[in-house]
Amino acid sequence: MTDDVRNIVLGVIAAGISASLGWLARTYLLRRRLRRKQAFFGLPTHSECLLVVNRYAGAEGSVHRHDVFALLELSALIKDCGAKTQIVTHDVAQQGFGDRTEFCVGGPTTNQRMAAHLRTLLPGVQVTVGGSGPDRVAYRIGPERYRMERGTAEYVLLARLTGNQEARPVFLFCGQRAITNQAAARYVVRHHEKLLRKHGNKSFCLLLKVVNSEAYGPDVVELVGDVTRAAQAPVPADPAPAPVPAPDGEGEGG
Repeated sequence: MTDDVRNIVLGVIAAGISASLGWLARTYLLRRRLRRKQAFFGLPTHSECLLVVNRYAGAEGSVHRHDVFALLELSALIKDCGAKTQIVTHDVAQQGFGDRTEFCVGGPTTNQRMAAHLRTLLPGVQVTVGGSGPDRVAYRIGPERYRMERGTAEYVLLARLTGNQEARPVFLFCGQRAITNQAAARYVVRHHEKLLRKHGNKSFCLLLKVVNSEAYGPDVVELVGDVTRAAQAPVPADPAPAPVPAPDGEGEGG
């Protein structure tokens, strides 16, 4: 074997080894990324999760199209993780949480399971129901109030909540309008790696603002802030009224 042939053979072998190592490294990184994604969403391969949908206000048995879009975003995510999905309506999802991952979509006015989750897991969040004017569907989180400006500035809560480290998470997409639910679903799909780096696999509650949805749809979203502490803190009870002093001559007598 001449030196030229030997060099060619060695070059081919070196190229093959480099390609194999590159493929192994890429495969390892992709699998590691998938495992981290599965851990964040609580979706191991072949596991089951629950998609809880609300109803379209004023239309029995139907779902708003933007909530359907949110479900599609989440369904693609679940499929990527290799998990299985069960879709149920809010009024028949009468079961506990923690045994399997749950994605709950819709505000408390149209989703009674969302209302139950807020009462149990986020007692510091209060939602104005009914009425009219700027306080209609306003969110109060701790001392702050967030009013909806329809089509201009609308708010949505995005929460990942767990009872303990072994429990599967509950994800809440609680918006003032259906389009904000879709915006929150798209946000968590796009930014889950960033959220994982910041929060790990712990509970968190974020307040997002959807900007000018009439022009930009669900795509322009601003992070207002992390409201986990205020949202999980119980609402303080109203102070008891001060006793009214009795008029002269009507106090305790002997």
